[in-house]
Amino acid sequence: MPGFIIHTKRELNKSLYTFFTEDHHRLEALLDKATATPGFVDPELYHQFRTGLLKHIKMEEKVLFPAAQRANGNQPIPLAARLKLDHGAITSLMVVPPTEEVIKVIRHVLEKHDLLEEEPGGMYDICEKLTAGETEALLEELGKATEVPVHPFNEASYALEVAKRTLARAGFDYADIVSQDQTQNS
Repeated sequence: MPGFIIHTKRELNKSLYTFFTEDHHRLEALLDKATATPGFVDPELYHQFRTGLLKHIKMEEKVLFPAAQRANGNQPIPLAARLKLDHGAITSLMVVPPTEEVIKVIRHVLEKHDLLEEEPGGMYDICEKLTAGETEALLEELGKATEVPVHPFNEASYALEVAKRTLARAGFDYADIVSQDQTQNS
């Protein structure tokens, strides 16, 4: 049949990996564009990044991770606990205004976090193996995901302190990340 392509379950399921990693790249590009001008964050592009990142986290936490857990005999995937801590840290950074320091910390956390998901044997590989045969249904559900509503930034000092504590619970030290980045940029 012209135009008819037969996919194996593994090839179809690989599209979950592709779906999420391409979204990582899209979000990274949005952040890069939003912060392209030194000392300025484009509010519209950063809003797209912020809502896109929160939607991405929602898709992982509400669709992908639960599907993998169900397929794993309802046993939690050990790496999911770590990634959920990262998600909490990342979400807390979406509450505060995007200062230069906050952006540096976001980039650092996302770099470490995305590696845990994308590397061979990472969360996406684990999910692909466990959910073989469910790919089309999962992609359909992911395609229906809606944006997460966001509030204006919380500029109160306590909001940043909460973000720092949430980062610490996930194993990240805000001050160390900022100082490392400043050292590397010097």
